[in-house]
Order: sequence, then C-alpha cells, then structure tokens
Amino acid sequence: MGESVIIIGAGLAGLSAGCYAQMNGYNTHIYEHHTVPGGVAACWKRERYLIDGGIHFIMYCRPGSEVYEMYQQLGMAQSNRFLEMGTYVRFEDEAGGRRLEVTPDLDRLAEDLMALGPHETRLVEELIASARATQGMDLGTLGMDDPPELMSPLGWLRQMWAMRGLVRYFVGEYQRPIQDYVSGVDDPFLRFVLENMFLPDVPVWFLSMLLGMLPDRQMGLLEGGSLGFVLPIERRYKDLGGRITYRSTVEEILVEGDRATGVRLSGGRKERSDVVISAADGYSTIFGMLGGRYVDRKIETMYREWEMVRPMVMISYGVARAFAGEPWLSMIKLEKPFEVGCERIDGLMLRIFNYSDRFAPAGKTVIQAGFETEWDHWSDLHEDPAAYDSEKQRVAGEVLQRLEMHYPGLSALVEMTDVATPYTTWRYTLNRRGAYMGWLPTPGVITSVVRRTLPGLDRFIMAGQWVMPGGGVPGCLYSGRHAAQILCHKDGKAFVTAKP
Repeated sequence: MGESVIIIGAGLAGLSAGCYAQMNGYNTHIYEHHTVPGGVAACWKRERYLIDGGIHFIMYCRPGSEVYEMYQQLGMAQSNRFLEMGTYVRFEDEAGGRRLEVTPDLDRLAEDLMALGPHETRLVEELIASARATQGMDLGTLGMDDPPELMSPLGWLRQMWAMRGLVRYFVGEYQRPIQDYVSGVDDPFLRFVLENMFLPDVPVWFLSMLLGMLPDRQMGLLEGGSLGFVLPIERRYKDLGGRITYRSTVEEILVEGDRATGVRLSGGRKERSDVVISAADGYSTIFGMLGGRYVDRKIETMYREWEMVRPMVMISYGVARAFAGEPWLSMIKLEKPFEVGCERIDGLMLRIFNYSDRFAPAGKTVIQAGFETEWDHWSDLHEDPAAYDSEKQRVAGEVLQRLEMHYPGLSALVEMTDVATPYTTWRYTLNRRGAYMGWLPTPGVITSVVRRTLPGLDRFIMAGQWVMPGGGVPGCLYSGRHAAQILCHKDGKAFVTAKP
C-alpha cells in the first residue's frame, strides 16, 4: 500500500473518503467517536423497535445518474432496495381541517395549490413550470464533479453549458429563499405548504429540482433505513482493506512544520500518518483540533456569520398498530401550539415507518414526530439530569396529545417512547450545537465555494457537510470522494473509482 491516511469520523463522508482512498492505493485508518458508523445517518434499537433518526429519503436512487454510479462504487446500490414514494408529503391544517398531498403528479399538485390560493395562479404556475424544466435532467452532481481546488475554468464552463436550458430558473426570483418568495401569499395554510416542502430557507430553484425528481422517480425510501444504507459502505471499505477503530475520539491533529502528521486521541495516545482527512465537525476540527492556526478571513467569516441548521427534537413511539395506507411523511400545522423553552411549537413533522418490516414487529409501527428547537434550552437542562428527563417526558406527552387528534386511541397503543434531543445528537456525533446537517442552505450559502484544504497546512483535507454547503447524502459522499481526488492530485496519481 501507499501513504498512510488517518480519517477522522466514520460518517458518510469519512467512509466515502476511506473507500476512494483505498481504491487509489492509500492505506487508511478511520477513528470514530461513536460505537457504530454513520454519524448523523443513525439508527438505534429500543426494545423491539428500530428507530431511524437519520436519512429521510434518497435522491437519484435509480440507475442512469452519476450519483447512482457513485452509490454502486461505494457498494450500497447493490445492497439496498429503494422504495418508490406514492406520496412525498401530506400537509394537514388542524384548525381548518384541510389537507394536501404532494405526489409525483405535478398537474394534480398545481390544481391543489391553486384551490388553496385562487389568487396565486402566477406563483404556482411559475413553480410547476420550473419543476417541469428540471425533469429528465441529471443535476445531482451540479457543482460537485470536482473539488474547488481541482475545478478548472473549462470545467465550470462545461457545467454552465450543460445547464444552458435551465439558466432562467436559477436566477432572479428563483434565487430567493422560499419563505421570501411566498411571503405575499394570503392563505396561511398555502404559505405553510410551500415553505415546508423542504426547508423554508432554501432557494426556489432547489425546490424546483426536488419536485422535478418526483415524476422521474428519482426520490425513494430506504427499506432498511439509514443503517441499511451505511453498513454496506462500511463493508465495502473493509473489503478494500480499510480499518476502523470505534470509541476513539480525536482531540488534536498533530502538525509538524505546517504539515499534518497524525492525531492524538482522548487518553493521550498518538497515531502517526502521512495524511489526515477530517470528516468531523468543522468548527471542532479547525478551531479545536487545530487550535485555529490555519484560517483566513473567509473561514473566520463562515464560522462567525453563517447560520447552521437548527437542531431538532425527535420523539419516536413504538405503536401496536400497522398504520396501513398512511403516508410516510406528514407536516402538521397545529391548532394548539405548545411551548418548549422560549419557543412556541406550531408545527410537527411526522414520519410513519409503515413502508418496511425492518422497523417494528409484525402489525406494529414506529411513528416519529420532530420539530426544530433551541440548542441552549436542552444543553442547559442537561446540567440537571432530573430536569432534563422531566422535560423529555413532558414534551413526549405534549406531542402524543396532539397526535391523538389524528389517531384516536393512539396513547393506549404506545409500547415504547424514545426522545432524542439536540444534546443527544451532539453526544453521539460531536456536531456543533447539535446541528444535524451543517450549514443552513440559504441561497447565498448553498452556492458558495468552500475549499477542502486549509491555508498554510499541508497533507490535510476536510470532508463532510461543513465543506459541502447544502449537505445531504450525495453531497457528503461526494466530499469524501473529493478528498481522495485532492490526495491523488497532490501525489501526481490518476484518480480511479474502482479497486486497482
């Protein structure tokens, strides 16, 4: 084998970096803080139920796209069954008793949206037209073909040329955040629907791409959940000769003469290597493990001014009921909000894991409610374990009470309750302030170019959500691939995507 490479973190980015580095002749060793791979793409067992707190759905899950080719290279396409979505999401308005389902039928979606807002015909027509324009387009690698360090002007021109027919849908009004774009919509439920088809902060063009993938059947559910997606990548990595050590937290990246030379683990043990790749939390890497010594004005601005995705509370219930026919995902606009910390919770995201038998015993189901919350509230509470546990129980009760309105008798069928807070996310992933997806994908951030290397530091590369604004599964996997590409380029080697 060639040079030794230490990779920090066995999430999607770290595993991807390990696979591609091994394919290209490097000798890699991943050190992971947790006991299992996946990072935020996490599953865990509670009694007889499997709780999935990670990947909601998979984009580009059908053969023919470049992203799907990457899934094949990393071994998960061959080991996963991607299930089609009959419904992407159902929206419910408790106060008004109204519902709307987003399905692959864009004609039906246009009619349903116009029925909610008869005066919003122009806005709806623009949105649906932009979604149709992206149909059949392979946009999964947009901005991701090569890392910024290796992207030539000709490479950028090729990407722009490939998108020439779509330019009008990526400028002007389509660059605005969804919440701004729909701010003038009079009907509050229609506004709620449009804002929450993804995140309200993403640009309109991102939502257009998402809706365009539905009729193309390029969005699917994971039959085996996040764990079923992650374990084949881990297996692929090990089959390629890679090594992983779990329960190993990296506290410092060793540097000699402005060159990364290894890591120091908690407990003091030092491990040496020729190269270090960090797929860990960006802030902890740059300002913790490296002591903030290798930054420039752009990096300082990013970590000082860019907003992060707000953390979530996830309450999972193991229920002695099948929930046949119910959509896998609902967004509920509550009639009776409740308080958590200083915030008023007026909406719930509800996932029902009724599309696979992997999550619960026969005739039973896991249902999971989630909402955004404050990091400080849960971090401060954790200082008092009794108060922390009490708040978790209270919130689980508040949520269950709301769900009773939709599923009468639900409380009596609950066999298991699990509450994961932002502190839970931090405890297992060390992601700053419990962020599950890195930077908030605002129009300015999602189109920003973030380098994978740091100024003045040699033989060091970053991967993961913090160098791939917008995050997501394809982005994280591509960032790991980019790390291996940069390494090969520095060593004058041709980059390959298969074991030599």
